[in-house]
Amino acid sequence: MDKWIRRGVEVVAVVVVVAAAAAVTGKVLGERKMARKVEVAARAVPLFTDAGHIEQGRYLFGTRGCAECHGNNGAGKVVLQDGDMLVVAPNLTAGANSATASYTDVDWVRTLRHGVKPNGQPVLIMPSEDYNRLTDEDVGSLISYVRQLPAVDGMQARIDLPLPVKALYGFGAIQDAAEKIDHALPPSQPVPVAVSVQHGGYVANACIGCHGERLSGGTIPGAPPDWPAAANLTPGKQSAMKRYENAEAFMAMLRTRKRPDGTPISPVMPFESLARMTETDMRALHAYLKTLPAREFGNR
Repeated sequence: MDKWIRRGVEVVAVVVVVAAAAAVTGKVLGERKMARKVEVAARAVPLFTDAGHIEQGRYLFGTRGCAECHGNNGAGKVVLQDGDMLVVAPNLTAGANSATASYTDVDWVRTLRHGVKPNGQPVLIMPSEDYNRLTDEDVGSLISYVRQLPAVDGMQARIDLPLPVKALYGFGAIQDAAEKIDHALPPSQPVPVAVSVQHGGYVANACIGCHGERLSGGTIPGAPPDWPAAANLTPGKQSAMKRYENAEAFMAMLRTRKRPDGTPISPVMPFESLARMTETDMRALHAYLKTLPAREFGNR
């Protein structure tokens, strides 16, 4: 018996040593990956000063998740503080601790559309894949709106990742936006703003950061362990959309943060942004989600 106990202890010790070595290796790989340079052929887009485009930029900023992380004033804020994980979104205004004060027109596009900083390193946390498919006009409107925001003093941008997350990132289990984006794909072409499947598909691009490119949900890579999995928005197994057979029920959920049975949905979902969407965008999004092919839950 003592021999078997001794062997069991030895096996556990080996496993612990191997796991520790893997974690350290993953950490080194993760830090190297964060510091890598990503070459992308970013190009400038038209920028605007007229009230119509600035208003469109304001709408996009408020409904596509920008305000959720950077605040309504664009000064940035603590987005996530969970154990060893700390994420402070950067100040987008020209105030103290501005991350964009020296940005050129192309730098804005490179960061927003490609997930790459002006120095060539990948952005972390920010879901640039959600914004990659915006039209040139919408990208220009969004940038134009942010650039005219009043200067506000903000916090210093900061991203602290716990060792397990950094290791998973280093080994490729977690990807940054620059890895997910097809940088050679031409920008989306404008479609009429209407309650249509086509426009709904355009709006749905804002959902892929959490729900995955195929919108089938599952565990959000790199999220804190207590975060719930993103819902399956396709008609497949464990589909959340079965609760929302009509647009009215879907819109009520976006506005009240509750399911039809009255149970609350996790605040991880960016309801502050979703509730600001127009009825046209909400109805179009619902129409589009109803046309998706069924996929297994988690088949991101």
